[in-house]
Amino acid sequence: MAAGGTGALRRWPGLLLAVALCLGVSGLGALATDAGPGSWYAGLDKAPWNPPAWVFAPVWTALYVAMGVALWCIWRAPAGVARRRAQGLFFLQLALNLAWSWLFFGLEAPAWALADLVILVGAIAATMRAAWPIAPAATWLLAPYLAWCAYAASLNAVVVALN
Repeated sequence: MAAGGTGALRRWPGLLLAVALCLGVSGLGALATDAGPGSWYAGLDKAPWNPPAWVFAPVWTALYVAMGVALWCIWRAPAGVARRRAQGLFFLQLALNLAWSWLFFGLEAPAWALADLVILVGAIAATMRAAWPIAPAATWLLAPYLAWCAYAASLNAVVVALN
């Protein structure tokens, strides 16, 4: 096998680990989430543009996979201050992402969740900016996530306003 092929094979475990890490965070957030019939969330007044419940799982799954690939792109960037900064910001936004589920659903505290979400949007944007010079693909992979979180902030804000 050519040297390039061997190197490519060695990169796969890193990709799988990065995606598994992000999906694992998704799973931890899901532990706090109860949006089914009869739940606290089901009884809330929501925005007219709130999507049906079935939309959230596939959208978030795709976003978490893209986040994992973005993390892998950052990990593959040359070692140095820029990579450490992008990684640190990535993990900050990942922690804020996890906190949102527990604030909103676990503690039933939509105002605190909205505050977390506003900071999260900023952290995603900062991660994208930090990744751009070292891993532009990571920035593009995070763009839909940023857009979705901004949309989620509008949904969360309406919940706070109406309830």
